[in-house]
Amino acid sequence: MSPTLVLSLVAGYFVVLIIIALLTSRGATSESFFVANRNAPWYMVAFAMIGTSLSGVTFISVPGNVYGKSWSYLAVALGFVAGYVVIGTVLMPLYYRLRLVSIYSYLEQRFGYWSYKTGALFFLISRSLGSALRLYLVAGVLQLAVFDAMGVPFAVTVVVSILFIYLYTFKGGLKTILWTDTFQTLAMLSCVALSIYFMSDALNYSFAKLITSVKESPMSQVYFSDFRDDKFFWKQFASGMFITIVMTGLDQDLMQKNLSCRSLGEAQKNLFWFTPVIVCVNILFLTLGVLMYQYAAARGLKLAELPQLLNLKGTLDTDKVFPFLATTQFSLTAGIIFILGIIAVTYASADSALTSLTTSFCIDFLDIKKYPEAQQTRLRQLTHLGWSVVLIVIILIFRVLNEQSLIDAVYKAAGFTYGPLLGLFAFGIFTHRQLRDRLVLPTCVAAVSLTLLIVTHSVEWLNGYKFGFEILLLNGALVYLGLLLISRPTEAAPAPANLPA
Repeated sequence: MSPTLVLSLVAGYFVVLIIIALLTSRGATSESFFVANRNAPWYMVAFAMIGTSLSGVTFISVPGNVYGKSWSYLAVALGFVAGYVVIGTVLMPLYYRLRLVSIYSYLEQRFGYWSYKTGALFFLISRSLGSALRLYLVAGVLQLAVFDAMGVPFAVTVVVSILFIYLYTFKGGLKTILWTDTFQTLAMLSCVALSIYFMSDALNYSFAKLITSVKESPMSQVYFSDFRDDKFFWKQFASGMFITIVMTGLDQDLMQKNLSCRSLGEAQKNLFWFTPVIVCVNILFLTLGVLMYQYAAARGLKLAELPQLLNLKGTLDTDKVFPFLATTQFSLTAGIIFILGIIAVTYASADSALTSLTTSFCIDFLDIKKYPEAQQTRLRQLTHLGWSVVLIVIILIFRVLNEQSLIDAVYKAAGFTYGPLLGLFAFGIFTHRQLRDRLVLPTCVAAVSLTLLIVTHSVEWLNGYKFGFEILLLNGALVYLGLLLISRPTEAAPAPANLPA
């Protein structure tokens, strides 16, 4: 696949996004940018959320990770279901009853100023890191497929990629993103289905043979044997549940879409239709993973011996396998579909994240609603540009430091950064105690530091136990205990502000 062809595809794709942005951002206000005027159809939100939730990390890392972890990720995906039930029945009623724009303003009503700022701060850290890692992935694919051959530095690739996102989101915000993400989700799902079809066809698999081949592969194994193993099913299931609660229910990015629905009932309908679909899509990704390693073996490719697929430690970088096969081994048509799919899924996640970072900073730190609309627009657009620069910097730092699968990197980072949000919201919802507000931030920082210490030494301290994605549970529990230590009972329980109706 020639670099010129790929570049033409990317350019054409962004022309479509810019056209959608121009059509949907007419007459956009701050209310349009933040919550799409609270008038979005639930079915559009549900479909758009698929692309936002998955991202390029799922697209590349979940199939790639099958090489070392088989189908252990299935337990995480099944845990998503339990997490979405909690979000739909506990968190959404709370947010809608309080008519929140930023979900972290709940913490101010429940505990006070510093709790509110602490929650918003940890969201900004969490989402900026997670979004940067996702963008790093697609920038790496474009670098491999296009810009290396043209002699363009990786830093330029990153800047151009984020500039495109800024251009089609800076005016319309969420109002635009609901439309662009609907388009991008459709492109992503088409890519996954067609990639499976093309590889099955190359292997002469009928549909029945495909199912049998995947089912009988050792790469479709799920682990139930040793709870100390980081792939153990119930550890992964619990992690998936709590990852969903924090990375969707306590995350401004995903909840901003849900809050754009016309009513609580429509938002819940959106979530409960979205849930089974997201599980099925993850199963498709796992199937794709098994199939692509079978495809490579059938072509005589020894992936672990190819220099371009090795990481700095000299071992196979599984995040590079799917892009490598798609751009060098697939047919031209299949390669084109892959490029469009990876761009679609990554930018569906990244554009939404950039908008939510802007929303949180404007609402939670700038208190933007106290200004007239013209000044709100200027502040919002400057903030949007500022977060674009922050993402660029994080991506360039991560390129130097990364040595692991991105799906692992994203979820492990989430374990440390979303833990304080899990602890804070759980304490607010399930207790009636008040906090010594000024001690909340140092308590959360101390809990994160203690989590890092325990995880780093778990093998020697805990009889060989290895932490996987359940880092989040440990961190959230330590935050909760820390908050308990700095809390005091109240005579009147603040039920209207902390329990769903």
